[in-house]
Amino acid sequence: MIRELFTAKVNSITAAALLVAFSSIVSRFLGIFRDRILAGQFGAGDTLDIYYAAFRIPDLIFNLLILGALSAGFVPVFSSLINHKFEFKSNKQAWELASNILNIIAVSLIIIAGLGIIFSPFIIKLITPGFSSEKLNLADSLTRIMFLSPIFLGISAVFGGILQSFKRFFVYSLSPIIYNIGIIIGAIFFTPLWGIYGLAWGVVLGAIMHLLIQIPAVFKLGFKYNLIIDFKNKNILKIARMMLPRTMSLAIVQINLLVITVIASTLESGSLAIFNFANNLQSFPIGIFGVSFAIAAFPAMSAYAFNKDRLISSFSLTVRQILFFIVPSTVLLLTLRAQIIRVILGTGQFDWQDTILTIDTLGFFIISLFAQALAPLLIRVFYVRYNSKTPFYIGLITVAVNLFLSFYFSAKIGIAGLALAFSISNIINFILLWLILHFEIDQLDEIKILFSTIKFSLAAIACGLTVQGMKLIVWPFIDMTRLWGVLTQGLAAGISGILVYIAFCSFLKSEELSYFWDGIKRRLSWKKIATGDQGEARGI
Repeated sequence: MIRELFTAKVNSITAAALLVAFSSIVSRFLGIFRDRILAGQFGAGDTLDIYYAAFRIPDLIFNLLILGALSAGFVPVFSSLINHKFEFKSNKQAWELASNILNIIAVSLIIIAGLGIIFSPFIIKLITPGFSSEKLNLADSLTRIMFLSPIFLGISAVFGGILQSFKRFFVYSLSPIIYNIGIIIGAIFFTPLWGIYGLAWGVVLGAIMHLLIQIPAVFKLGFKYNLIIDFKNKNILKIARMMLPRTMSLAIVQINLLVITVIASTLESGSLAIFNFANNLQSFPIGIFGVSFAIAAFPAMSAYAFNKDRLISSFSLTVRQILFFIVPSTVLLLTLRAQIIRVILGTGQFDWQDTILTIDTLGFFIISLFAQALAPLLIRVFYVRYNSKTPFYIGLITVAVNLFLSFYFSAKIGIAGLALAFSISNIINFILLWLILHFEIDQLDEIKILFSTIKFSLAAIACGLTVQGMKLIVWPFIDMTRLWGVLTQGLAAGISGILVYIAFCSFLKSEELSYFWDGIKRRLSWKKIATGDQGEARGI
């Protein structure tokens, strides 16, 4: 039965989406557990600053060179070559393409990793100008170790693309979970043996495990490896053309992260760690609601790309569904951020001062939660209309704004200023995307979206007041110096707030609440339908 589960073909888009969404949630919870271990062992100080700085360049290489190529190009091209009826026997052209792209990526990454290892001291000094010589040396050593991870993740990403194309989503959805488990193993078992170097080897172990879990399933599909490198192959050229817009968009994100790393390195010790902890927490609802809904809506919007009425209808519904979840998430994160941070990170070396800094930083992140959650959907509308340039140019403006504001606010209020700059630049990004899309399509059903948002906002205000009131009611009866006390207060207040939000939405006759209940009650649809790339939901 277990063997069948690993090799089963998933033809339903609903089932495939559920598998990937479930893996994303599990992976993100493991990420939170990983952060708790790191915070407890090291606190927000030099060690984690070094770790996060060393992680930056290898992660950039993987995201730019591999994720862009495979998510945008490899999966659709490879899928078009597959003979599903005789998938185990007659896929010679598809397997040749897989071997070709596998070899090109492996060789490219080995060369880039080799160059990265050689020039690591220069790169680290460039992105962490505020580090002392001792921190630079340690960051350099960790970066050299972590340069191994993009090689394994790159090869694994090809195998993941193959599994997606054949609709073997179970193993594909397990890989990011295994990746995080590898990092956790490094934090728990390697660091007592090798100190900070154990964190870097944990990342490498996670990348290796990410690859190994997918290999048996790929070979069971009939994959036959060929030693072939052909840059002139028509399918390779097609992938190269398709990957360019995606890579450009990913470059914007990576530049933003580099800017933040550079500035955070000049602030007090632990600033980079605080930023990453707060960013990981605020990314949780964005990944689950913003990215997931954008991915789910992408096929429908692609079909209606130039049918304005149906495109606007699909877009409006998705926006309202995202806001239905993001508005209360914003209020809950804002009112319970102290409890959340103490429960998740408040252990071991992570002291009260670290908690205060993370609370302030997370608070500024939360301001732009709605903008960050809606941006993936807006960008996809441009993509389905064959316009990848506009999001890229707007992204460049966003980076420039973020750069200026980061220098200004970090000088005023420290690491929390980076989160404030990040939020303002993301809100500007959202406004520009929306306005340009509005003028391009004529209208985006703003009136209906506005009325729904007013309902959500009124319900969310009631939710927030309930949370604050329940915190005061529970407080005298528990020990707030203990984990169980903080957790009890947070759960009681949070659950009460959610129930009040749902009750108010019901009273205000929110259509989106009805859609939500209908979705829960409705039986799964097992209609066979092609499934698009789910890479963004994987949580790597």
